[in-house]
Amino acid sequence: MEIRTLRYFLAVAREENMTRAAEQLHVTQPTLSKALKSLEDELGKKLFTRHSFSIRLTEEGVLLRNRAEDLVSMADRIEKEFVSLDDITGGDLYFGLAESYQISFLAREIHRFKQAYPGLRYHITSGDTEQVAEKLDKGLLDFAVLAETPDAAKYESLYFPESDVWGLVMPKDAPLAKKKAIQVDDLIGLPLFCSGQSWEKDIPHWAGEKMSQLRLEGSFRLSYNASLFAKEHLGYLLTFDRLIDTSPDSGLLFRPLMPKLETKLFLIWKRYQTFSPIAERFLRQIQTSFLDSLSVTV
Repeated sequence: MEIRTLRYFLAVAREENMTRAAEQLHVTQPTLSKALKSLEDELGKKLFTRHSFSIRLTEEGVLLRNRAEDLVSMADRIEKEFVSLDDITGGDLYFGLAESYQISFLAREIHRFKQAYPGLRYHITSGDTEQVAEKLDKGLLDFAVLAETPDAAKYESLYFPESDVWGLVMPKDAPLAKKKAIQVDDLIGLPLFCSGQSWEKDIPHWAGEKMSQLRLEGSFRLSYNASLFAKEHLGYLLTFDRLIDTSPDSGLLFRPLMPKLETKLFLIWKRYQTFSPIAERFLRQIQTSFLDSLSVTV
């Protein structure tokens, strides 16, 4: 199975049309059709169902698309790394990021690093722990940022200088808006929004034995999307401070939880990972910077 053939397959899967895919790939339609037929023969499975004006993936085709995207991404990354081996001015860095205002610390470090290496190109994937850790494990990322303690057997880590503070985001006219802080009893019986990961790990730590009395109305991977539902009075959002716009014109406000609930943010990378030269340099810079920040804080 060749990477080129997988690129052909992904183009057809994306366009759902052989002619458009051939034009995009700059190959003839017969060449493309022959390559895909050979791929089906090699795998022994039908990958497409062909209709009058479109092509759709079979279940086996969907499975291959998911695998092929990772394989092609890895091939592209390998090519870029080898091209940049002799490039002392830059290269490519790949990050998977959780949601947090502390990502600003990472952005600041990238900005500093880019001044020293103007040829730097960086690629950002956002998601929860499950999403970004999976890509890191597959070798598609150099670094991931998690909002939970990483597995020390699998990852090296560096924690960010500050902590994220939990609270409740709600419309300004919500009954709980009158409170200065939110206790667990305030939330009993109310429709709540939260990430599935945090509902299982962070919130039980805070709510304790009363966790069973709290009701999850809906789970969201991205707090911004959840805030739109909260704004429509569909529920209350449990999230980090400074993630959601709660300025005077936003229609929303934030109230901290009481007792205070905080979460540390971690920059992680795989144990025994072989870094590209640019990734190794970046790691040295951010280790020094974060450790200096922590010593000042302490």
